[in-house]
Amino acid sequence: MSTLTIGLMLFVAMLLLMAIRVPIAVAMFVPGAIGYVMLSGWDPLMAHLRGAVYGRVSVYDLSVIPLFMLMGGFAVNGGLSKALFDFANSLLGRFKGGMAMAGILACAAFGAISGSTVATTATIAQVAYPEMRRINYSGRLATAALATGGTMGVLLPPSVTLMVYAILTEQNITKTFLAAYVPAILAALGYLVVIAIYVRLRPDQAPEARAASGAEVMQAGAKVWPIALIFLAVFGGIYGGIFTPTEGAAIGATLTFVITLIQRQLTLKKAIESIRTTAVTSGMIFMIFIGADMMNASLALSQLPNQMADMIAHAQIPPVVVMAVIMMFYVVLGCVMDEMSMILLTVPVVFPVIMGMDFYGLDTSDKALWFGILILTVCAIGMIFPPVGLNVYVMNGLAKDVPMVETYKGVFIFLAWDFIRLALLILFPGITLWLVHLLT
Repeated sequence: MSTLTIGLMLFVAMLLLMAIRVPIAVAMFVPGAIGYVMLSGWDPLMAHLRGAVYGRVSVYDLSVIPLFMLMGGFAVNGGLSKALFDFANSLLGRFKGGMAMAGILACAAFGAISGSTVATTATIAQVAYPEMRRINYSGRLATAALATGGTMGVLLPPSVTLMVYAILTEQNITKTFLAAYVPAILAALGYLVVIAIYVRLRPDQAPEARAASGAEVMQAGAKVWPIALIFLAVFGGIYGGIFTPTEGAAIGATLTFVITLIQRQLTLKKAIESIRTTAVTSGMIFMIFIGADMMNASLALSQLPNQMADMIAHAQIPPVVVMAVIMMFYVVLGCVMDEMSMILLTVPVVFPVIMGMDFYGLDTSDKALWFGILILTVCAIGMIFPPVGLNVYVMNGLAKDVPMVETYKGVFIFLAWDFIRLALLILFPGITLWLVHLLT
């Protein structure tokens, strides 16, 4: 049996294990370990495991992940989400569909603090969904808007997935953060336009608009100062070169803890829950890291990534076509895997392929940043893409009065913009790289 055949069998075995709901870390580790034995033997496997596990979990840069997650945990449990939604609604309530638009903006702002798609969706939805239903928004539009808005937690710093990509590909985390902002803003603006068009074509899906008074806007705006302070302190310090992303994450977690404590929103029980959730989720992420490393080590022994890169390089296929095919592959993969697993498993395989091709004359660093944002964009699409769409399932758990099929019907209007946006990002890398070049 050839090494290439073994590599393909390992990949298929992993997908089958995931399909039957075996934990993702185990689904990657077990086929990877078996493949390593088949390709190299037991003794080399033991020697690899002796140093590989410690080598992975002891990487200093990885400490940024639990620190930003802890900051997000304090924000989630500290009641910052309601202030964001109320302020966004006071600004946009004057437009038809304005509360749905406010949900999108609140998700974007909260995602820039929590760094988690699921946490963003669940937290904002608990605040926004009852209000939207109370004033007669359709279940279809309400759930679809909130599920879609939550996907921006994947792309907006401090996205955990974004940080993992930067660490895996040895890119500067600060530059990776900068590359994400313009595509994320483009996503948010596009969603607002989609809602505006939809409620005009289907006026029954949203109630008539109600403009907030100037006093209401000022009152709501006064309550969002903690969020603005945290954002400016953390990301202003990082982009200003005052401290590293890891130091910024520590400062952000401390600042969020102190502010929510002063506001008497964060009780001892909620603080302990934030720490517990961070520990559990961090442990899960590190286990996925270890499983992905095992699988990637076996795939490297099988020479599958190198043979793929060589095959594509000699196929005379236009690079843009290759990129489009890879993006569609990620959409399909998103039906069985979460975004973290997709990044950890596939980036070591496809990254060398992309780096070996010429895209618009981009240098290596720009190409890596651009590719990372494309992957994260597709990961966001996967969070709402049928038949899985994790964010749709999260919304279904919170909005039990709305059938999941109704949410999916609503999601399709947002997916249309997502694919247009993805095409724009592929065809015009400057959208992604403009802010990076401007500020570095």
